[in-house]
Amino acid sequence: MDNKTETVFITGIGSGLGKALAKYYLEKGSKVIALSRHLPQDLKKFENLYFYRCDLEELEKVYPITEKALKDTKEISIAWLNAGLLTELKDIHDTPIYEMERMMDVNVWANKIILDCFIDLNIKIPSIIAISSGASVNGNRGWHGYSISKASLNMLIKLYSREMDKTKLIALAPGLILTPMLEKFVLSADENKFPSVGRIKKAPKYSPEETVELILSKLDKILSFESGSYIDIRKI
Repeated sequence: MDNKTETVFITGIGSGLGKALAKYYLEKGSKVIALSRHLPQDLKKFENLYFYRCDLEELEKVYPITEKALKDTKEISIAWLNAGLLTELKDIHDTPIYEMERMMDVNVWANKIILDCFIDLNIKIPSIIAISSGASVNGNRGWHGYSISKASLNMLIKLYSREMDKTKLIALAPGLILTPMLEKFVLSADENKFPSVGRIKKAPKYSPEETVELILSKLDKILSFESGSYIDIRKI
């Protein structure tokens, strides 16, 4: 690969949005450095994929794996902090702390570790987009630690934007995506107990590929916002 090939960093390429992002950039010819628990079979054919198996719940392993993945990298054109964890919808009263800690580890602290590694390795990164959620601001019943962790992610991105003054950091809610996570934990939940489920069932939803197309079509607009901003793509 020549020196002009852009390098993209993505977490969570096993399915959903992360996989669709990886496939888009790989087909475009970009070098993709990916951290994920799983490598989809149909991505294995790409020679420009540099895959590192990493479970972001295992926080003690995140820094050394990220460091290994980036040891020969001086510049990344854009980093997508996409990996996220949602568990079954339930009342927060019924949600044990350990379950919410799992979501905090994946959705917040693993991203802090990755951002720290970027800084420590002095990697030039013009843009970092962390995948947030409307759940970070709407506080709907049943979203327990997911809402809390995504709200924390928004603030994490804002705080790092104060320190990474040469990088544009954005927390992006990408809208409703038809992913295994949405189908397993949201669309199957009790919509009488959790009113947001009924609204989600009726609302427009997009495939991961359609969402990537939408995000990239609005990327210039997204990156025109102040660094540290939380943006819901449905409102721009």
